[in-house]
Amino acid sequence: MRIYLDHNATTPLDPSVSNAISATLRDDFGNPSSVHHFGQRAKQLVDKARSAVASLIKAEPPEIVFTSGGTESDNLAIRGAADAMKSTGRRHLITSAIEHEAVLNTIKALDRQGYQTTLLPVDANGIVSVEDLTRIINDKTALVSVMHANNEIGTIQPITDLAEVAHKHGALFHTDAIQSVGKIPISVKALGADLLSLSAHKFNGPKGVGALWLKRGVRLTTVQTGGRHERNRRAGTENVPGLVGMGIASELAQQKLTESKQDFSTLRDLLEEGVLQEVPDAAINGQRNRRIPNTSNISFAGVEAESLLIALDLEGVAVSTGSACSSGTLEPSHVLRAMGLPSNRVQSSIRFSLGTSNNRADIESLISILPALVGRLRALSSGSSRMDKDRRPVESNSGSSRGNR
Repeated sequence: MRIYLDHNATTPLDPSVSNAISATLRDDFGNPSSVHHFGQRAKQLVDKARSAVASLIKAEPPEIVFTSGGTESDNLAIRGAADAMKSTGRRHLITSAIEHEAVLNTIKALDRQGYQTTLLPVDANGIVSVEDLTRIINDKTALVSVMHANNEIGTIQPITDLAEVAHKHGALFHTDAIQSVGKIPISVKALGADLLSLSAHKFNGPKGVGALWLKRGVRLTTVQTGGRHERNRRAGTENVPGLVGMGIASELAQQKLTESKQDFSTLRDLLEEGVLQEVPDAAINGQRNRRIPNTSNISFAGVEAESLLIALDLEGVAVSTGSACSSGTLEPSHVLRAMGLPSNRVQSSIRFSLGTSNNRADIESLISILPALVGRLRALSSGSSRMDKDRRPVESNSGSSRGNR
């Protein structure tokens, strides 16, 4: 039996979502732009999905722009808003140091195109300071983009206060809410943002579909040119089966949130209490009170995170060392580094993210195997360190050391 604790990377499809996608693929193949029966049937399905997504974030259906996922939504928001504001002379963009790469790399690309860009620092808990934004923003700022909840540590930013500062200076405010939509109640009006990104596969919907909420009246330059789809805001024939799946997933998420069945904090707290009690020298990273309820980032002193991830996977437990989109890189977490954590703590951190497939037995199973795994890896690491310490440089005939370069 395998235990999946990596729901921030992606989530399993809800059975009703996969059934709806299959039925749409089979029965409703029409193009939503066609005027005949088949096309209008497909358009009805797209409209229904748009209403469901809008309802999940307390928005209006015409404000929803469908995309291929979170990365495109972030790109459309940032590039589109920056270009639309360019004529006003505003060419300054602000984001935080702990954003997802979909935001950070987009900001870097615009920096190379001549925009002035600034990264907001975070404190030791991973929180952006309203005072820092107030100090950095100016009358040339076009857009401020700060994520709602961080994908690695789960901390929730003071979006309402940050958006208020942006608006006082005439700037737009975008929030990447990809890790929070479907996990906690969200009202776009309460947040005060102008643009909000979300992705279906983070709340038991399909991959390849997402949305950008665009506040009524906000100007946006289209990034993808072509037909007049999505009210001229995003060209391309709609992915009808995927959108139907996102609509069903949105309805299910809203139902669970309304009925308080989507709170994973009890299981998360059980996990953290068990780890801290059973594993010496473990520490939780990030703000423990202000975060999404399914996420826990824990450092295990003296253990290399990748080694622990592999060891857990061999035991049937799937976890992560950070963003799935950064897997394969040798660089340590930019989120934990931005928080000022020492490198040894950064490199020993594991992310546990819970979801609808988890229960108490999963957490108890994890706690039962984790102490021994950590202990074994620490012993191996300690032994390796002693061997390195005992090594001596080998002298060449010329007397120069070959032990160092």
